[in-house]
Amino acid sequence: MIFRQLFEPGSSTYTYLLACPDTRRAVLVDPVLDSVDRDLATVQELGLTLAYTLETHVHADHVTSAARLRSLVGSKIACPEMDGIPSADIGVSEIKPLTVGTVTLKPLFTPGHTDAHHSYLVNSPDAVRVMTGDALLIDGCGRTDFQGGCAETLYHSIHDKIFTLPDDVLVYPGHDYHHCHVSTVGQERERNSRLGGGKSVEEFVAIMAALKLPYPKKMDVAVPANLRCGEAE
Repeated sequence: MIFRQLFEPGSSTYTYLLACPDTRRAVLVDPVLDSVDRDLATVQELGLTLAYTLETHVHADHVTSAARLRSLVGSKIACPEMDGIPSADIGVSEIKPLTVGTVTLKPLFTPGHTDAHHSYLVNSPDAVRVMTGDALLIDGCGRTDFQGGCAETLYHSIHDKIFTLPDDVLVYPGHDYHHCHVSTVGQERERNSRLGGGKSVEEFVAIMAALKLPYPKKMDVAVPANLRCGEAE
């Protein structure tokens, strides 16, 4: 499998490029509108065809480039089915994985950051990877105070869907703010300061309630745009 981790500094967002080495067809997970030129250049440099874009959830901190990429190269837009986004081409769910050549992205329903958030598990000969979006970050997690978020729900999503994976599964988050690129399930289960080390759900709920985070700067623009796959009104 061809795999690249790409970073957009404005929103500290990771976009992931995965491609089948046989068919040369690719998917971009959580692409950012501000980085559309870079992403297309990367696809071209690797000799790939962009078949799909795939979202983990409706983002509040950046606008997706899904619609722009569809208009430029004809890639199809895939989103969690339960988000019910009318302009998406494909809805994914735990019973509807996304397959690109020999690469299959298996959705894991991980609500709590948003009510329809999904992570994606990918098996390949070199490693097993889980792209956790904003649910599980490296030594952290996504906020739970808007878009149907719920701290108790997120705790159970992480513990039931991600922390039950083998220790050596690689964790690739949707964001990072501390120059960290990758972790493992074992490390996050043991050392994540919010969710790891055997913390109870009550401890986690208290941690999240005490954060008092500011209102997301781009939320009022990003959420409506992302409900249209990034299309302008």
